[in-house]
Amino acid sequence: MRNVEEAIEWIHSLLPFGIKPGLKRMEWMLARLGHPERELKTIHIGGTNGKGSTVSYLRHMLEASSYKVGTFTSPYIECFEERISVNGEPIPGDDLLECASKVKPLVEELEKTELGSPTEFEVITTIGFLYFATVSKPDFVLVEVGLGGRLDSTNVIDPLLSIITSIGHDHMHILGDSLEDIAFEKAGIIKYGKPVISGVSQPEAKQVLKEKAAEEKAALKQLNEDFEQVLITRNAASQMFSFYSQRLSFDTCTIQMAGKHQRNNAALALEAMITLGELGIIELDTDLVLKGLKNASWAGRFEVVNKEPVIILDGAHNEEGMSALAETLTSHYPDKHYKLVMAATKEKDMKKLLAPFETMDADFTFTTFDFFRAASERELYEQALVPHKRMSISWSEAIKDAVGNINDNEIIIVSGSLYFVSDVRRWLKESPALSPDLIENK
Repeated sequence: MRNVEEAIEWIHSLLPFGIKPGLKRMEWMLARLGHPERELKTIHIGGTNGKGSTVSYLRHMLEASSYKVGTFTSPYIECFEERISVNGEPIPGDDLLECASKVKPLVEELEKTELGSPTEFEVITTIGFLYFATVSKPDFVLVEVGLGGRLDSTNVIDPLLSIITSIGHDHMHILGDSLEDIAFEKAGIIKYGKPVISGVSQPEAKQVLKEKAAEEKAALKQLNEDFEQVLITRNAASQMFSFYSQRLSFDTCTIQMAGKHQRNNAALALEAMITLGELGIIELDTDLVLKGLKNASWAGRFEVVNKEPVIILDGAHNEEGMSALAETLTSHYPDKHYKLVMAATKEKDMKKLLAPFETMDADFTFTTFDFFRAASERELYEQALVPHKRMSISWSEAIKDAVGNINDNEIIIVSGSLYFVSDVRRWLKESPALSPDLIENK
């Protein structure tokens, strides 16, 4: 590999190996590299929805407290390198090339064994651990689970604490048909004697987590039992809420991200900060914590990228995510007509996903995008039971049409897949002629 472009091309070439649950390939590669993951102070974040936002809240609070923070997240929104970042700065190309060059011979050796070739995600995870441990050396690394938890490639770490944000109906063809099955997989990141913080709401899923935490002698803190958030006020730009914990409370917290689910995610991150402080791992300064919380943002999550007309990008892609999107729209833009442009992957059921919108003042344009698992616009159109719908083979033309025919009481929402939202976001930034009001530096 001569340059970073070739390194990324090689990593992507592993995509056909798909999803192969299990940790043996990771353990094999990391052992050959001297176990870089063991040199890191990590926090493990799993769950169906809310992982990325919770990572962002935690990262900004730790950064405001003068810590150097690595993040391992997926998928990327703007560039591949952002999946492996330190203080929000993506891994430099030269460092990615160097780390990939060290991992590539191991991949070639591993694929000749009975374990077979590692997957793309396993290789990215290995490169991330190697970069954090040998090059950037952050104080903490926030590690987002890729899929599930128990058998996810990130589950080779021994974290300071674990966070499980939510349990919902996603990837059921892999994780199981019931919430209990899905919760069992997510609970796999709970480690012996290490605290776990949960935002899970369903009783049957909470019970699975409680049993696993008890088995691992891990202190479990549960949202709305051990800590909670209470809304004070909200507008299109921010939300204010109070945070109450058994150990420490904050009268006024402010976040930029919209929706009740984002207040819950912020509460999880606050409880994590309090836990780290109590364990003596960090010095907890209330003013700095609240400053960091206020500065947090996360691309593609109810992100207002244009003001006139209002264009919102939201990566909701499962039942719980779409329900949260509907609730957030009605609470922050209650008097608007919603024009949704949607694309999704093949395994999604539009009938279930769009159930919250069936009685709302909304119309839908279903489209497709360049992704190997993308559903066709006709598949989505035929599945959806919403009354006002159309389809377009070109998502860019669908968005242009929505902007060109918008009324004062309407807003545009692009949703259905984080991969789709990523494509749209890049295109919008490169299309200033679409609207003079496109927000810069988002």
